[in-house]
Amino acid sequence: MNLDDIRVQIDEIDEKLTALFEKRMDLVLQVAKYKEETGQKIFDSEREKKVIDKNKGYLKNKAYEKSLEDFYNDMMAISRKFQAKQIFSSDIEDISDSEVEKIVKLAKTRKASPKVCYQGVPGAYSEEALIATFGPDTERVNVKEFEDVFNKLQEEDIDYGILPIENSSTGSISEVYDLMREYGYYVVGETSIKVDQNLLGVPGTSLEDIAEVYSHPQGLKQSEEFLKQHGDWKLVPFRNTAESAKLVSESGSKEKAAIASRRAAELYGLEVVEPSINYNNNNHTRFVIIGKNLEINDDANKVSIIFAAPHKAGALYGALSYFAENNLNMQRIESRPVIEKSWEYFFYIDFEGNLKDENLKKAIVEIERNSTYFKLLGNYKSHI
Repeated sequence: MNLDDIRVQIDEIDEKLTALFEKRMDLVLQVAKYKEETGQKIFDSEREKKVIDKNKGYLKNKAYEKSLEDFYNDMMAISRKFQAKQIFSSDIEDISDSEVEKIVKLAKTRKASPKVCYQGVPGAYSEEALIATFGPDTERVNVKEFEDVFNKLQEEDIDYGILPIENSSTGSISEVYDLMREYGYYVVGETSIKVDQNLLGVPGTSLEDIAEVYSHPQGLKQSEEFLKQHGDWKLVPFRNTAESAKLVSESGSKEKAAIASRRAAELYGLEVVEPSINYNNNNHTRFVIIGKNLEINDDANKVSIIFAAPHKAGALYGALSYFAENNLNMQRIESRPVIEKSWEYFFYIDFEGNLKDENLKKAIVEIERNSTYFKLLGNYKSHI
């Protein structure tokens, strides 16, 4: 038998497979309707395992066992996706009445010569991120707490705020995520800076002198491997790394040390007792820029949203399936609890795209219409 003869047989089998696939998907549609009516979840891991194991038993050539398992996994993934689309789909041809479309039409552009607020004192990493984004001559306002940045924006004392949102070593800064949802402002940009944590003390301080170490909880966590070597030190969480440096400087005590930047050391007359004590040498913090208005530029390539899925079986799977169906590249998902409702969550998602793309906008509207809570956070240029 030559190659053409083999291909003819494969084509005949493919034709039969297509007919069987169509018949199977008709049955999958019936399953979707039943699950919707009875509130059953789309993904049933036990059922899928039984299907795979049962069909492995039909194999005569056991060398194909792993390939058969892959085949059924792919087919059942297609079935789940189809079920989700049937259960959670909506007509998205007309998006004119959607909140997303209304907000996008009101989008503005970046304000020139803005006043920008950060949390902490001069020398804070937030100030470094501000300078890196807006320039050293930008008018700056500093406040004590993260929420104070939002209050300044609410009072229209500033044009933008800049806040840390996640660190490459220690993960998300949950308080900022919660405040973004609570206040409802927009993410208009982002930046990332390398964070180099240093142990600082007053001039002449040695490791043997130190009894207490002050820093932001993230600074302490990023330096935990170094700190484990000095288990007798008292670790004191503080509002900000630079404020910790300022406190140590004002104390004048060699028994106190701070974990902060070299710039903070210079500003507050401290010495670096031990440099680069963070355990990850590639330690970066991502900052978001928040504003009262949505801003969209032609080079925007990242979209951020918050949503809450209905509290029923398969709802989250259905919402996330829109990303796959519309070829949206999800970059990050973060969950935060709904305080008033046990075991329910808000989901913060970052993905690639520009809201001037109509297909992308329709995909977001589809998520909006099938969510119990939805907020478009922003569309901006990625700097990660």
